Amino acid sequence: MTVTDQLRQLRAHAARLADQPIAALLRDDPARASDMALQVGPLYANFARQRYDRAALDALFSLAGSAEAATRLDAMFDGEPVNATEQRSALHTVLRGNLSQSATARDAHVQARAANERMRAVASQLRASGVTDVVSVGIGGSDLGPRLVVDALASPSEQGLRIHFLSNVDPASAGALMAQLDPARTAVLLVSKSFGTQETLLNGRLLREWLGAGASGDDGRLYAITANVDRAREAFDIPPERILPMWDWVGGRYSLWSAVGFPIALALGMDGFEALLGGAAEMDEHVLGAPPRENLAYWHALTAVWNRNALGLATHAVLPYADRLRLLPNYLQQLVMESLGKSVRVDGERLANDSVPVWWGGVGTDSQHSFFQALHQGTQVVPMDMIGVIGADRDASAGTANAEALLANLLAQSEALANGQGSEDPHRAYPGNRPGTMLLLDGLTPRSLGALLAMYEHSVFVQGVIWGINPFDQFGVELGKQVADRLLPAVRGEAEADDPVTRELIGRLLG
Repeated sequence: MTVTDQLRQLRAHAARLADQPIAALLRDDPARASDMALQVGPLYANFARQRYDRAALDALFSLAGSAEAATRLDAMFDGEPVNATEQRSALHTVLRGNLSQSATARDAHVQARAANERMRAVASQLRASGVTDVVSVGIGGSDLGPRLVVDALASPSEQGLRIHFLSNVDPASAGALMAQLDPARTAVLLVSKSFGTQETLLNGRLLREWLGAGASGDDGRLYAITANVDRAREAFDIPPERILPMWDWVGGRYSLWSAVGFPIALALGMDGFEALLGGAAEMDEHVLGAPPRENLAYWHALTAVWNRNALGLATHAVLPYADRLRLLPNYLQQLVMESLGKSVRVDGERLANDSVPVWWGGVGTDSQHSFFQALHQGTQVVPMDMIGVIGADRDASAGTANAEALLANLLAQSEALANGQGSEDPHRAYPGNRPGTMLLLDGLTPRSLGALLAMYEHSVFVQGVIWGINPFDQFGVELGKQVADRLLPAVRGEAEADDPVTRELIGRLLG
């Protein structure tokens, strides 16, 4: 049976279960509360409130076998060119562990370990230099991952360095940041794989001018993280000893484990960065070795396929109940939607089914007072990942009451969205049957966060295998960049745009 046939079979299961709400599934099969749960290292996941039963799960796992997901995972870990459209490996896993016997993977791991030693040395030099603030300049994968981890895990002044991030090309962002800092006590990291990213170079030039005499040259405070060392030296006069490496076998949205994560090492200390890698490596080992039925990445990926292709649900919410994970929805938007936002297969044929839904979300409990109204009573059913932290922060200044209320709200929303509540007043009726996965970290630590992010990476890969698409290219982002470059002369008043609507808009923007 082909994958297309099996996806059709999933829809038949969904039709069979159409009148079986989640509450009924749990009533008829109470063991699912524990049977549909997995604990992997510091991460626990419960899928009991998804809208499938055991027969539908059998069909899902059969689908993974037919798509040869395990074989494709082996190929990725071994450094085969799984990024087929660009003929590249996707070896982000070697940045955090050495689980393959292939020469390609082993050599890449040696390079990664050498780069980490350089990171440790450069971090020590920076801390000894009198610098108090570091600005990391990047965008997309060069920004979202490090920004998330630093925001989630850094303690103020723990390492004596304050880390700031600049991504948006809007000059107001750079201006507001520069107004807060002393250029004589600030270092700048320019993070770009190609060293050709427009936003990063424009912001880099602004900051280089702001740093003044402290910018470039042998004694400067301008650093680069790039695969294009020559361009960093030519464009910004950054010497090789202040350039950390990237490689073409690591895609941007998978790169926080590399020197792109240098801001993490500066914020947490290199030992903290290594603990983050260690948590991800634990998840890698699990995903590579555990059979599908006991494999967290498979469960998560297959659940996503079920919700998209069997139930036809077009969006997915990420709801962390930990304020320090407030940037997780932003990070996952890029990881999932840039990876899986494709309408053609690797072989160039159009997909016969839907691919990635729109990912979005917000932090609880704030979001309960904004968009949860639509989650509970809107016409669109939105599946969700709800994420909590066991033993959540119990800061003495806040007391335990806040932490208890946070966990009570996490549990209550999950239950209410799944079970709903009837009422004779239709305005006060809650339909329920909103599917959700509960993910619990055993603490918010580098290890647990590393494991969580690696799980999402592998889930994305398995979904890509099932849909037959390449999760490692992102050609969709290129067209807008090309058009923007072409329009710059028109925006400067040096030419006229070809498109009539663009001409009208330029007239309005330029007055």
